Amino acid sequence: MTVDILSTSLGGLDLLASAVLVLNQQGRITYANAASESLLENSFKVLNQQRLSDLFLNGEKLALIFEQARQHQFDEKREDLVLERLGRAPLHVNLIITVLDDVSNPVLIELRENVQQMKLDREERLLDQTQANKELIRNLAHEIKNPLGGIRGAAQLLELELPAHDLRDLREYTQVIIKESDRLQTLVDRLLAPHRRPQIVGDVNIHEVFERVRSLIMAEFPQGLSIHRDYDLSLPDFRGDKEQLIQAVLNIAHNAAQALAPRMNQGDAELEFRSRIGRSITIAKVRYRLALDLHIIDNGPGIPAELKDRIFYPLVSGRDGGSGLGLTLAQTFVQQHNGVIECDSRPGCTDFRILIGLP
Repeated sequence: MTVDILSTSLGGLDLLASAVLVLNQQGRITYANAASESLLENSFKVLNQQRLSDLFLNGEKLALIFEQARQHQFDEKREDLVLERLGRAPLHVNLIITVLDDVSNPVLIELRENVQQMKLDREERLLDQTQANKELIRNLAHEIKNPLGGIRGAAQLLELELPAHDLRDLREYTQVIIKESDRLQTLVDRLLAPHRRPQIVGDVNIHEVFERVRSLIMAEFPQGLSIHRDYDLSLPDFRGDKEQLIQAVLNIAHNAAQALAPRMNQGDAELEFRSRIGRSITIAKVRYRLALDLHIIDNGPGIPAELKDRIFYPLVSGRDGGSGLGLTLAQTFVQQHNGVIECDSRPGCTDFRILIGLP
């Protein structure tokens, strides 16, 4: 069967959401539907006559399954695979491979992206990252605090020992040392704050949290910013630390408002607070029958691509003068409530999603 005839006979597969490919005797692609082009991020013109196994760093697994199919060791086989790609995130897919009654093109492969597995892997990486952050912060605090106190004390003693005729000229430099030491001490204290302060648990209404944050943001940014509310008023109260949750939501909303500065000047900056109930939600490998599904959405420029995977790291900031602590603290506070913060960002829409499992 020629490529043209094959494409014509399988043209209806372009309507499918899953990727479908046909391979010839050498494992080369002779047909790929539209979903395949999207999943593999290449047009059929590029994919045509390439070996499917050559598209992935660990393609030997695909090559083995193809060879088994070509030798008719099975009629159909299903398998979950993680296909690694150079410079891009790995693909988690459900693979269905079927043997065809066609000597020239004996194998049909269907690839369905395994979104749930991708989500679990992302959450696991996020938890590992958070644990690593905690260790980093503890070690950082220990290494900085002791010498910092000595530096500040030495600067104060030096200032006291300065001759009167030099005090006016040199006090400026000792004050720089003292003030910068105080600034670093404040930074360390902020890093340690969520790990030191015990939770104060009580009944929390999440809409009261949103409304407090809304009033704070509107007070700081009164011009050019609209905040929309889309609440599910049936959401139940839950046990938690209200002040921690206010701080978490405020950190996200405040970052968003600062990113919206150019649109505020145009008068079309928008923030949206949305609340829903989630059902059968898995957070950190624990399945919750019900969960709060909260969103903070802005119409700003989006998060730079180089920062997307690092925005919850401590001391990482996309803004000049930013401390890089706001999202780290927000993630820590939410995780202390059996939750997680996820982010989906593109130009014109950044959506921070907060999931909190309910008992």
